[in-house]
Amino acid sequence: MKRRDFLKSVTGVAAGAMVPAPAIWSAAKADARSETLLVVTESGPNNLDIHGVGTNRPGYEASWNCYDRLISHETKTLPDGTLSYDRDKFKPELAEDMKIGDMSVTFKLKKAKFHDGTPVTANDVKWSLDRSVSVGGFPTVQMKAGSLENKEQFVVVDDSTVRIDFAKKDRLTIPDLAVIVPGIYNSTLLKSKATDKDPWALDYTKSNTAGSGAYKVTSWKPGVETVYERHDDWVGGKLPQLRKVIWRTIPSQGNRRALMERGDADISFDLSSKDTSEMKKEGKLVIISNPIGNGMYSVELNVKNPPFNNEKVRQAVAYALPYQKIMDAAMFGLANPLFGGPSNNVTDIAWPAKSGYINDMAKAKALMAESGVSDIDTTVSFDLGAGDICEPIAVLVQESLGQIGIKTAINKVPGANWRSEMAKKSMPLMVNFFSGWLDYPEYFFFWCYSGQNAIFNTPSYVNPDMDTLIDAARGAAAVGDMEKYSKNVEGFISKAYNEVPRIPLFQPFLNVATQKNISGYVYWFHRQLDYRTIVKA
Repeated sequence: MKRRDFLKSVTGVAAGAMVPAPAIWSAAKADARSETLLVVTESGPNNLDIHGVGTNRPGYEASWNCYDRLISHETKTLPDGTLSYDRDKFKPELAEDMKIGDMSVTFKLKKAKFHDGTPVTANDVKWSLDRSVSVGGFPTVQMKAGSLENKEQFVVVDDSTVRIDFAKKDRLTIPDLAVIVPGIYNSTLLKSKATDKDPWALDYTKSNTAGSGAYKVTSWKPGVETVYERHDDWVGGKLPQLRKVIWRTIPSQGNRRALMERGDADISFDLSSKDTSEMKKEGKLVIISNPIGNGMYSVELNVKNPPFNNEKVRQAVAYALPYQKIMDAAMFGLANPLFGGPSNNVTDIAWPAKSGYINDMAKAKALMAESGVSDIDTTVSFDLGAGDICEPIAVLVQESLGQIGIKTAINKVPGANWRSEMAKKSMPLMVNFFSGWLDYPEYFFFWCYSGQNAIFNTPSYVNPDMDTLIDAARGAAAVGDMEKYSKNVEGFISKAYNEVPRIPLFQPFLNVATQKNISGYVYWFHRQLDYRTIVKA
Protein backbone atom coordinates (compact mmCIF):
# COMPACT_ATOMS: atom_id res chain seq x y z
CA MET A 1 0.00 0.00 0.00
CA LYS A 2 1.39 3.42 -0.98
CA ARG A 3 1.56 6.05 1.71
CA ARG A 4 -0.81 8.42 -0.08
CA ASP A 5 -3.38 5.64 -0.46
CA PHE A 6 -3.09 4.77 3.21
CA LEU A 7 -3.59 8.39 4.23
CA LYS A 8 -6.73 8.63 2.11
CA SER A 9 -8.19 5.52 3.70
CA VAL A 10 -8.14 6.64 7.33
CA THR A 11 -10.49 9.07 9.00
CA GLY A 12 -9.79 12.77 8.95
CA VAL A 13 -8.18 13.07 12.35
CA ALA A 14 -5.83 10.16 11.76
CA ALA A 15 -4.88 11.37 8.31
CA GLY A 16 -4.12 14.80 9.70
CA ALA A 17 -1.97 13.21 12.35
CA MET A 18 0.40 11.94 9.66
CA VAL A 19 0.96 15.26 7.84
CA PRO A 20 4.51 16.32 8.71
CA ALA A 21 4.20 20.09 8.10
CA PRO A 22 3.85 21.79 11.51
CA ALA A 23 2.59 25.03 9.98
CA ILE A 24 -0.90 23.55 9.37
CA TRP A 25 -1.48 22.63 13.02
CA SER A 26 -3.71 24.60 15.32
CA ALA A 27 -3.70 23.85 19.05
CA ALA A 28 -7.00 21.99 18.68
CA LYS A 29 -5.62 19.81 15.87
CA ALA A 30 -2.49 19.10 17.87
CA ASP A 31 -4.62 17.96 20.81
CA ALA A 32 -6.67 15.72 18.52
CA ARG A 33 -3.50 14.21 17.10
CA SER A 34 -2.12 13.40 20.54
CA GLU A 35 -5.41 11.82 21.60
CA THR A 36 -5.80 9.54 18.56
CA LEU A 37 -3.93 6.23 18.29
CA LEU A 38 -3.41 4.45 14.98
CA VAL A 39 -2.79 0.71 15.32
CA VAL A 40 -1.85 -1.61 12.43
CA THR A 41 -2.09 -5.41 12.60
CA GLU A 42 -2.38 -8.32 10.18
CA SER A 43 -6.01 -9.09 10.94
CA GLY A 44 -8.93 -7.46 12.72
CA PRO A 45 -11.88 -8.79 14.70
CA ASN A 46 -14.38 -11.16 13.12
CA ASN A 47 -16.82 -10.50 15.99
CA LEU A 48 -17.00 -7.71 18.59
CA ASP A 49 -18.26 -10.09 21.30
CA ILE A 50 -16.13 -12.78 22.89
CA HIS A 51 -19.32 -14.73 23.62
CA GLY A 52 -19.90 -15.13 19.88
CA VAL A 53 -19.24 -18.37 18.05
CA GLY A 54 -15.68 -18.54 16.73
CA THR A 55 -14.60 -15.07 17.87
CA ASN A 56 -10.93 -14.62 16.99
CA ARG A 57 -8.21 -13.09 19.16
CA PRO A 58 -8.56 -9.58 17.64
CA GLY A 59 -12.21 -9.83 18.70
CA TYR A 60 -11.02 -10.35 22.26
CA GLU A 61 -9.49 -6.87 22.11
CA ALA A 62 -12.87 -5.34 21.35
CA SER A 63 -14.48 -7.11 24.31
CA TRP A 64 -11.61 -6.22 26.63
CA ASN A 65 -11.76 -2.48 25.96
CA CYS A 66 -15.54 -2.09 25.58
CA TYR A 67 -16.83 -4.16 28.52
CA ASP A 68 -16.02 -3.93 32.22
CA ARG A 69 -15.39 -6.89 34.45
CA LEU A 70 -16.12 -6.84 38.16
CA ILE A 71 -12.39 -6.99 38.86
CA SER A 72 -9.13 -6.74 36.95
CA HIS A 73 -5.41 -7.15 37.61
CA GLU A 74 -2.92 -4.67 38.95
CA THR A 75 0.08 -3.69 36.80
CA LYS A 76 3.72 -4.38 37.65
CA THR A 77 7.10 -3.32 36.25
CA LEU A 78 9.25 -6.13 34.89
CA PRO A 79 13.05 -6.32 35.34
CA ASP A 80 13.60 -4.84 31.86
CA GLY A 81 11.46 -1.80 32.75
CA THR A 82 8.42 -2.81 30.67
CA LEU A 83 4.94 -3.21 32.13
CA SER A 84 2.87 -6.35 32.64
CA TYR A 85 -0.33 -7.34 34.36
CA ASP A 86 0.28 -8.85 37.81
CA ARG A 87 -1.06 -12.39 37.92
CA ASP A 88 -1.39 -12.41 41.70
CA LYS A 89 -2.87 -8.97 42.44
CA PHE A 90 -6.41 -7.86 41.71
CA LYS A 91 -8.24 -4.53 41.83
CA PRO A 92 -11.89 -3.49 41.49
CA GLU A 93 -13.09 -2.43 38.05
CA LEU A 94 -16.88 -2.26 37.88
CA ALA A 95 -16.96 -3.34 41.53
CA GLU A 96 -16.33 -0.82 44.27
CA ASP A 97 -15.12 -3.51 46.65
CA MET A 98 -14.82 -7.28 46.91
CA LYS A 99 -15.42 -9.31 50.08
CA ILE A 100 -14.36 -12.95 49.90
CA GLY A 101 -16.06 -15.35 52.28
CA ASP A 102 -15.56 -19.04 52.86
CA MET A 103 -17.85 -20.17 50.01
CA SER A 104 -18.82 -16.95 48.24
CA VAL A 105 -17.60 -13.52 47.17
CA THR A 106 -19.70 -10.34 47.33
CA PHE A 107 -19.29 -7.28 45.11
CA LYS A 108 -20.61 -3.77 45.70
CA LEU A 109 -20.99 -1.98 42.36
CA LYS A 110 -19.80 1.49 41.41
CA LYS A 111 -22.33 3.96 40.03
CA ALA A 112 -21.60 3.24 36.39
CA LYS A 113 -23.34 3.87 33.08
CA PHE A 114 -23.51 1.86 29.91
CA HIS A 115 -22.54 3.53 26.66
CA ASP A 116 -26.17 4.55 26.02
CA GLY A 117 -26.42 6.22 29.45
CA THR A 118 -28.42 3.43 31.14
CA PRO A 119 -27.28 2.82 34.76
CA VAL A 120 -25.48 -0.48 35.44
CA THR A 121 -27.32 -2.58 38.04
CA ALA A 122 -26.85 -5.88 39.79
CA ASN A 123 -29.47 -7.35 37.46
CA ASP A 124 -27.20 -6.54 34.50
CA VAL A 125 -24.34 -8.30 36.24
CA LYS A 126 -26.38 -11.42 36.92
CA TRP A 127 -27.82 -11.51 33.40
CA SER A 128 -24.31 -11.16 31.95
CA LEU A 129 -22.82 -13.92 34.11
CA ASP A 130 -25.82 -16.12 33.32
CA ARG A 131 -25.09 -15.47 29.65
CA SER A 132 -21.43 -16.46 29.99
CA VAL A 133 -22.23 -19.87 31.48
CA SER A 134 -25.09 -20.52 29.04
CA VAL A 135 -23.96 -19.55 25.53
CA GLY A 136 -21.83 -22.70 25.20
CA GLY A 137 -18.51 -23.19 23.42
CA PHE A 138 -15.32 -21.53 24.60
CA PRO A 139 -16.91 -18.87 26.90
CA THR A 140 -18.82 -21.43 28.93
CA VAL A 141 -15.83 -23.78 29.24
CA GLN A 142 -13.69 -20.82 30.29
CA MET A 143 -16.12 -20.11 33.13
CA LYS A 144 -16.07 -23.79 34.03
CA ALA A 145 -12.29 -23.54 34.38
CA GLY A 146 -12.95 -21.43 37.48
CA SER A 147 -15.83 -23.63 38.71
CA LEU A 148 -18.39 -21.07 37.54
CA GLU A 149 -20.99 -23.27 35.90
CA ASN A 150 -24.56 -22.57 37.00
CA LYS A 151 -26.86 -19.54 36.88
CA GLU A 152 -27.80 -20.28 40.50
CA GLN A 153 -24.28 -19.27 41.57
CA PHE A 154 -24.99 -15.61 40.67
CA VAL A 155 -27.26 -13.90 43.20
CA VAL A 156 -28.67 -10.35 43.20
CA VAL A 157 -28.52 -9.06 46.78
CA ASP A 158 -29.85 -5.60 45.94
CA ASP A 159 -29.63 -3.14 43.03
CA SER A 160 -25.93 -2.49 43.62
CA THR A 161 -24.76 -5.75 45.22
CA VAL A 162 -24.04 -9.15 43.69
CA ARG A 163 -22.94 -12.37 45.37
CA ILE A 164 -21.23 -15.25 43.61
CA ASP A 165 -21.50 -18.58 45.38
CA PHE A 166 -18.65 -21.04 44.95
CA ALA A 167 -19.47 -24.49 43.57
CA LYS A 168 -16.39 -25.74 45.41
CA LYS A 169 -13.13 -24.35 46.72
CA ASP A 170 -11.08 -23.48 43.63
CA ARG A 171 -8.19 -21.04 43.54
CA LEU A 172 -8.99 -20.31 39.87
CA THR A 173 -12.44 -18.86 40.64
CA ILE A 174 -11.34 -15.31 41.50
CA PRO A 175 -8.76 -15.10 38.66
CA ASP A 176 -11.42 -16.37 36.25
CA LEU A 177 -13.60 -13.36 37.07
CA ALA A 178 -10.82 -11.09 35.76
CA VAL A 179 -10.53 -12.61 32.27
CA ILE A 180 -12.41 -11.26 29.23
CA VAL A 181 -15.39 -13.63 29.24
CA PRO A 182 -17.32 -12.38 32.33
CA GLY A 183 -17.83 -8.87 30.92
CA ILE A 184 -20.95 -6.96 31.93
CA TYR A 185 -23.55 -6.33 29.23
CA ASN A 186 -26.45 -3.91 28.98
CA SER A 187 -29.19 -6.45 29.63
CA THR A 188 -32.07 -4.05 28.94
CA LEU A 189 -30.73 -3.26 25.50
CA LEU A 190 -29.86 -6.86 24.64
CA LYS A 191 -33.19 -8.25 25.82
CA SER A 192 -34.83 -5.88 23.33
CA LYS A 193 -32.64 -7.37 20.57
CA ALA A 194 -33.12 -11.02 21.57
CA THR A 195 -35.28 -13.54 19.72
CA ASP A 196 -36.48 -17.04 20.44
CA LYS A 197 -33.64 -18.40 18.31
CA ASP A 198 -31.13 -15.92 19.74
CA PRO A 199 -32.05 -15.42 23.43
CA TRP A 200 -28.71 -13.77 24.27
CA ALA A 201 -28.74 -11.32 21.31
CA LEU A 202 -25.48 -12.66 19.90
CA ASP A 203 -26.40 -11.43 16.41
CA TYR A 204 -26.61 -7.87 17.73
CA THR A 205 -23.39 -7.95 19.78
CA LYS A 206 -21.45 -9.44 16.88
CA SER A 207 -21.37 -5.99 15.28
CA ASN A 208 -22.38 -3.66 18.14
CA THR A 209 -20.90 -3.07 21.58
CA ALA A 210 -23.24 -2.87 24.57
CA GLY A 211 -20.99 -2.36 27.56
CA SER A 212 -19.89 0.18 30.13
CA GLY A 213 -16.18 -0.07 29.33
CA ALA A 214 -13.70 2.69 28.61
CA TYR A 215 -14.30 2.52 24.85
CA LYS A 216 -17.13 1.83 22.43
CA VAL A 217 -16.92 0.81 18.79
CA THR A 218 -18.36 3.56 16.61
CA SER A 219 -17.41 2.09 13.23
CA TRP A 220 -16.53 -1.44 12.15
CA LYS A 221 -15.60 -2.44 8.61
CA PRO A 222 -14.59 -6.11 8.89
CA GLY A 223 -11.19 -6.75 7.40
CA VAL A 224 -10.52 -3.03 6.99
CA GLU A 225 -10.91 -0.84 10.07
CA THR A 226 -12.31 -0.69 13.58
CA VAL A 227 -12.80 2.71 15.24
CA TYR A 228 -13.11 3.09 19.00
CA GLU A 229 -14.12 6.25 20.86
CA ARG A 230 -13.72 6.92 24.56
CA HIS A 231 -16.67 6.50 26.92
CA ASP A 232 -16.28 9.71 28.91
CA ASP A 233 -18.52 8.47 31.75
CA TRP A 234 -16.30 5.44 32.40
CA VAL A 235 -15.74 4.82 36.13
CA GLY A 236 -13.75 1.57 35.98
CA GLY A 237 -10.42 3.37 36.36
CA LYS A 238 -8.56 6.53 35.47
CA LEU A 239 -10.07 8.08 32.34
CA PRO A 240 -7.76 7.19 29.42
CA GLN A 241 -5.80 9.86 27.61
CA LEU A 242 -6.73 8.51 24.18
CA ARG A 243 -10.07 9.76 22.86
CA LYS A 244 -10.00 7.66 19.71
CA VAL A 245 -8.31 4.47 18.54
CA ILE A 246 -8.22 3.55 14.87
CA TRP A 247 -7.27 -0.06 14.25
CA ARG A 248 -6.31 -0.71 10.63
CA THR A 249 -6.01 -4.18 9.10
CA ILE A 250 -2.86 -4.30 6.96
CA PRO A 251 -2.30 -7.91 5.84
CA SER A 252 1.21 -7.34 4.47
CA GLN A 253 3.93 -7.64 7.08
CA GLY A 254 6.24 -5.49 4.94
CA ASN A 255 3.67 -2.73 4.66
CA ARG A 256 3.05 -2.69 8.41
CA ARG A 257 6.76 -2.39 9.04
CA ALA A 258 7.11 0.42 6.48
CA LEU A 259 4.20 2.35 8.03
CA MET A 260 5.83 2.13 11.44
CA GLU A 261 9.29 3.08 10.22
CA ARG A 262 7.92 6.13 8.38
CA GLY A 263 5.98 7.23 11.45
CA ASP A 264 2.62 6.76 9.75
CA ALA A 265 1.30 4.42 12.48
CA ASP A 266 1.70 4.46 16.24
CA ILE A 267 1.68 0.77 17.24
CA SER A 268 2.09 -2.55 15.48
CA PHE A 269 1.93 -5.79 17.44
CA ASP A 270 2.28 -9.53 16.84
CA LEU A 271 5.46 -8.70 14.93
CA SER A 272 7.43 -11.53 13.34
CA SER A 273 10.61 -12.55 15.12
CA LYS A 274 12.62 -11.68 12.00
CA ASP A 275 11.24 -8.14 11.82
CA THR A 276 11.62 -7.71 15.56
CA SER A 277 15.29 -8.69 15.57
CA GLU A 278 16.04 -6.38 12.63
CA MET A 279 14.05 -3.42 14.00
CA LYS A 280 15.73 -3.71 17.38
CA LYS A 281 19.11 -3.28 15.71
CA GLU A 282 17.92 -0.27 13.71
CA GLY A 283 16.74 1.56 16.84
CA LYS A 284 14.11 3.73 15.12
CA LEU A 285 11.24 2.40 17.25
CA VAL A 286 10.60 1.13 20.75
CA ILE A 287 10.54 -2.69 20.58
CA ILE A 288 9.03 -4.68 23.46
CA SER A 289 9.25 -8.48 23.65
CA ASN A 290 7.56 -10.49 26.41
CA PRO A 291 7.58 -14.28 26.82
CA ILE A 292 3.98 -15.42 26.36
CA GLY A 293 2.90 -16.73 29.74
CA ASN A 294 1.62 -20.30 29.93
CA GLY A 295 2.21 -20.67 26.20
CA MET A 296 4.02 -23.05 23.89
CA TYR A 297 4.40 -24.01 20.27
CA SER A 298 4.26 -27.76 19.85
CA VAL A 299 4.02 -30.56 17.34
CA GLU A 300 0.77 -32.35 18.10
CA LEU A 301 -0.06 -35.95 17.18
CA ASN A 302 -3.55 -37.37 16.87
CA VAL A 303 -3.42 -40.27 19.35
CA LYS A 304 -6.89 -41.50 18.45
CA ASN A 305 -5.87 -43.00 15.10
CA PRO A 306 -2.91 -44.99 13.69
CA PRO A 307 0.00 -44.51 13.49
CA PHE A 308 0.20 -41.97 16.31
CA ASN A 309 -1.91 -44.04 18.68
CA ASN A 310 1.37 -45.94 19.15
CA GLU A 311 3.38 -44.40 21.99
CA LYS A 312 6.72 -45.61 20.57
CA VAL A 313 5.99 -43.84 17.29
CA ARG A 314 5.23 -40.61 19.14
CA GLN A 315 8.44 -40.87 21.14
CA ALA A 316 10.37 -41.58 17.94
CA VAL A 317 8.97 -38.38 16.42
CA ALA A 318 10.00 -36.48 19.56
CA TYR A 319 13.60 -37.66 19.26
CA ALA A 320 13.71 -37.00 15.51
CA LEU A 321 12.87 -33.28 15.65
CA PRO A 322 15.75 -30.83 15.01
CA TYR A 323 14.85 -28.52 17.90
CA GLN A 324 17.66 -25.97 17.64
CA LYS A 325 17.26 -25.67 13.86
CA ILE A 326 13.55 -25.06 14.42
CA MET A 327 14.28 -22.33 16.97
CA ASP A 328 16.79 -20.65 14.66
CA ALA A 329 14.63 -20.83 11.54
CA ALA A 330 11.33 -19.77 13.11
CA MET A 331 12.17 -17.50 16.03
CA PHE A 332 15.53 -15.76 15.46
CA GLY A 333 16.37 -16.24 19.13
CA LEU A 334 13.13 -14.63 20.42
CA ALA A 335 11.78 -17.65 22.30
CA ASN A 336 12.59 -19.85 25.28
CA PRO A 337 13.53 -23.47 24.43
CA LEU A 338 11.27 -26.20 25.81
CA PHE A 339 13.55 -29.14 24.97
CA GLY A 340 16.80 -30.58 26.30
CA GLY A 341 15.78 -30.78 29.96
CA PRO A 342 17.41 -33.31 32.32
CA SER A 343 14.53 -35.80 32.02
CA ASN A 344 10.91 -36.25 31.02
CA ASN A 345 10.24 -36.98 34.69
CA VAL A 346 10.20 -33.42 36.03
CA THR A 347 11.03 -32.61 39.64
CA ASP A 348 9.58 -29.10 40.01
CA ILE A 349 6.43 -27.22 39.05
CA ALA A 350 7.96 -24.53 36.84
CA TRP A 351 5.84 -24.14 33.73
CA PRO A 352 6.24 -24.21 30.77
CA ALA A 353 8.85 -26.89 31.47
CA LYS A 354 11.59 -28.29 29.28
CA SER A 355 11.04 -31.86 28.14
CA GLY A 356 13.89 -34.35 28.11
CA TYR A 357 13.78 -34.72 24.33
CA ILE A 358 16.70 -33.78 22.10
CA ASN A 359 17.53 -34.48 18.48
CA ASP A 360 18.79 -38.08 18.63
CA MET A 361 18.25 -39.89 15.32
CA ALA A 362 19.71 -43.16 16.53
CA LYS A 363 17.23 -43.28 19.38
CA ALA A 364 14.38 -42.24 17.09
CA LYS A 365 15.14 -45.05 14.63
CA ALA A 366 15.41 -47.58 17.46
CA LEU A 367 12.01 -46.54 18.80
CA MET A 368 10.48 -46.83 15.33
CA ALA A 369 11.86 -50.38 15.10
CA GLU A 370 10.38 -51.20 18.52
CA SER A 371 7.00 -49.80 17.50
CA GLY A 372 6.52 -52.40 14.79
CA VAL A 373 5.14 -49.68 12.49
CA SER A 374 6.66 -48.86 9.12
CA ASP A 375 5.95 -47.09 5.83
CA ILE A 376 3.96 -44.23 7.38
CA ASP A 377 2.44 -41.75 4.92
CA THR A 378 0.81 -38.76 6.63
CA THR A 379 0.37 -34.97 6.58
CA VAL A 380 1.66 -32.18 8.80
CA SER A 381 -0.73 -29.23 8.96
CA PHE A 382 -0.27 -25.64 10.10
CA ASP A 383 -2.09 -22.33 10.36
CA LEU A 384 -1.14 -20.23 7.35
CA GLY A 385 -2.06 -17.16 9.39
CA ALA A 386 1.05 -17.91 11.47
CA GLY A 387 3.01 -19.09 8.46
CA ASP A 388 6.14 -17.07 9.25
CA ILE A 389 6.62 -19.31 12.29
CA CYS A 390 4.82 -22.51 11.33
CA GLU A 391 5.98 -23.03 7.76
CA PRO A 392 9.71 -23.36 8.52
CA ILE A 393 8.80 -25.68 11.39
CA ALA A 394 6.66 -27.85 9.09
CA VAL A 395 9.45 -28.06 6.50
CA LEU A 396 11.99 -29.15 9.12
CA VAL A 397 9.53 -31.66 10.58
CA GLN A 398 8.98 -33.09 7.10
CA GLU A 399 12.73 -33.42 6.46
CA SER A 400 13.48 -35.02 9.82
CA LEU A 401 10.62 -37.51 9.85
CA GLY A 402 11.63 -38.67 6.40
CA GLN A 403 14.83 -39.97 7.98
CA ILE A 404 12.89 -42.36 10.23
CA GLY A 405 10.52 -43.69 7.60
CA ILE A 406 7.64 -41.22 8.03
CA LYS A 407 6.69 -39.55 4.76
CA THR A 408 4.76 -36.31 5.26
CA ALA A 409 2.96 -33.91 2.96
CA ILE A 410 2.53 -30.32 4.14
CA ASN A 411 -1.04 -29.02 4.52
CA LYS A 412 -1.35 -25.22 4.68
CA VAL A 413 -4.66 -24.29 6.29
CA PRO A 414 -5.90 -20.69 5.72
CA GLY A 415 -5.94 -18.74 8.98
CA ALA A 416 -9.69 -18.09 8.75
CA ASN A 417 -10.31 -21.85 8.69
CA TRP A 418 -7.74 -22.99 11.25
CA ARG A 419 -9.95 -23.03 14.35
CA SER A 420 -12.74 -24.95 12.60
CA GLU A 421 -10.31 -27.46 11.06
CA MET A 422 -8.58 -27.93 14.39
CA ALA A 423 -11.92 -28.55 16.09
CA LYS A 424 -12.60 -31.50 13.76
CA LYS A 425 -9.59 -33.33 15.29
CA SER A 426 -8.96 -35.04 11.97
CA MET A 427 -5.45 -33.72 11.27
CA PRO A 428 -2.95 -36.50 12.11
CA LEU A 429 0.01 -34.21 12.76
CA MET A 430 0.11 -30.46 13.20
CA VAL A 431 2.16 -27.50 14.35
CA ASN A 432 0.12 -25.54 16.87
CA PHE A 433 0.27 -22.85 19.55
CA PHE A 434 -1.68 -22.56 22.78
CA SER A 435 -1.41 -20.21 25.73
CA GLY A 436 -3.57 -20.22 28.85
CA TRP A 437 -4.99 -17.01 30.28
CA LEU A 438 -4.66 -18.10 33.90
CA ASP A 439 -0.94 -18.62 34.36
CA TYR A 440 -1.01 -21.89 36.28
CA PRO A 441 0.07 -25.32 34.98
CA GLU A 442 -3.18 -26.99 36.00
CA TYR A 443 -5.07 -24.45 33.87
CA PHE A 444 -2.99 -25.31 30.80
CA PHE A 445 -3.57 -28.99 31.40
CA PHE A 446 -7.30 -28.48 31.97
CA TRP A 447 -7.54 -27.10 28.45
CA CYS A 448 -5.00 -29.24 26.62
CA TYR A 449 -4.83 -32.68 28.28
CA SER A 450 -8.09 -33.27 30.10
CA GLY A 451 -10.33 -35.95 28.65
CA GLN A 452 -13.25 -34.05 30.17
CA ASN A 453 -12.57 -30.97 28.05
CA ALA A 454 -12.31 -31.43 24.30
CA ILE A 455 -11.90 -27.89 22.94
CA PHE A 456 -8.10 -27.52 22.92
CA ASN A 457 -7.26 -31.16 23.58
CA THR A 458 -6.37 -31.29 19.90
CA PRO A 459 -4.48 -34.64 20.04
CA SER A 460 -7.72 -36.29 21.33
CA TYR A 461 -5.73 -37.58 24.30
CA VAL A 462 -7.84 -39.31 26.96
CA ASN A 463 -6.30 -40.84 30.07
CA PRO A 464 -8.28 -41.17 33.33
CA ASP A 465 -5.04 -41.10 35.33
CA MET A 466 -4.18 -37.73 33.79
CA ASP A 467 -7.63 -36.38 34.69
CA THR A 468 -7.16 -37.57 38.27
CA LEU A 469 -3.81 -35.77 38.56
CA ILE A 470 -5.22 -32.51 37.14
CA ASP A 471 -8.28 -32.59 39.41
CA ALA A 472 -6.15 -33.46 42.45
CA ALA A 473 -3.79 -30.55 41.76
CA ARG A 474 -6.71 -28.14 41.49
CA GLY A 475 -8.22 -29.46 44.70
CA ALA A 476 -4.93 -29.25 46.61
CA ALA A 477 -4.28 -25.67 45.45
CA ALA A 478 -7.77 -24.65 46.55
CA VAL A 479 -7.09 -25.65 50.16
CA GLY A 480 -3.45 -24.53 50.19
CA ASP A 481 -1.90 -28.02 50.35
CA MET A 482 1.12 -27.08 48.24
CA GLU A 483 3.01 -30.30 48.94
CA LYS A 484 0.20 -32.36 47.43
CA TYR A 485 -0.23 -29.76 44.69
CA SER A 486 3.43 -29.99 43.67
CA LYS A 487 3.35 -33.78 43.63
CA ASN A 488 0.36 -33.80 41.28
CA VAL A 489 1.74 -31.07 39.00
CA GLU A 490 5.04 -32.94 38.66
CA GLY A 491 2.97 -36.06 37.99
CA PHE A 492 0.85 -34.65 35.17
CA ILE A 493 3.77 -32.90 33.44
CA SER A 494 5.84 -36.10 33.58
CA LYS A 495 2.96 -38.19 32.25
CA ALA A 496 2.40 -35.73 29.39
CA TYR A 497 6.08 -35.76 28.41
CA ASN A 498 6.48 -39.53 28.58
CA GLU A 499 3.28 -40.30 26.68
CA VAL A 500 3.92 -37.27 24.44
CA PRO A 501 0.63 -36.50 22.61
CA ARG A 502 2.15 -33.07 21.99
CA ILE A 503 5.86 -32.35 21.68
CA PRO A 504 6.93 -29.00 23.21
CA LEU A 505 9.14 -26.84 20.99
CA PHE A 506 9.47 -23.38 22.53
CA GLN A 507 7.75 -20.59 24.44
CA PRO A 508 7.43 -17.66 22.00
CA PHE A 509 7.58 -13.93 22.72
CA LEU A 510 4.90 -11.36 21.95
CA ASN A 511 6.63 -8.59 20.00
CA VAL A 512 5.31 -5.03 19.85
CA ALA A 513 6.66 -1.92 18.12
CA THR A 514 5.67 1.59 19.16
CA GLN A 515 6.73 5.07 18.20
CA LYS A 516 8.98 6.73 20.76
CA ASN A 517 6.24 9.12 21.87
CA ILE A 518 4.04 6.20 23.00
CA SER A 519 4.11 4.98 26.59
CA GLY A 520 1.96 2.89 28.91
CA TYR A 521 1.86 -0.34 26.89
CA VAL A 522 1.08 -3.29 29.21
CA TYR A 523 1.57 -6.97 28.37
CA TRP A 524 -1.66 -8.85 29.10
CA PHE A 525 -2.44 -12.55 29.31
CA HIS A 526 -4.82 -12.23 26.33
CA ARG A 527 -1.99 -10.82 24.15
CA GLN A 528 -4.06 -7.88 22.91
CA LEU A 529 -3.82 -4.13 23.43
CA ASP A 530 -5.34 -2.37 26.42
CA TYR A 531 -5.98 1.19 25.20
CA ARG A 532 -6.80 2.47 28.67
CA THR A 533 -3.20 2.83 29.84
CA ILE A 534 -1.59 3.97 26.59
CA VAL A 535 -0.42 7.58 26.41
CA LYS A 536 0.60 9.45 23.28
CA ALA A 537 2.79 12.49 23.76
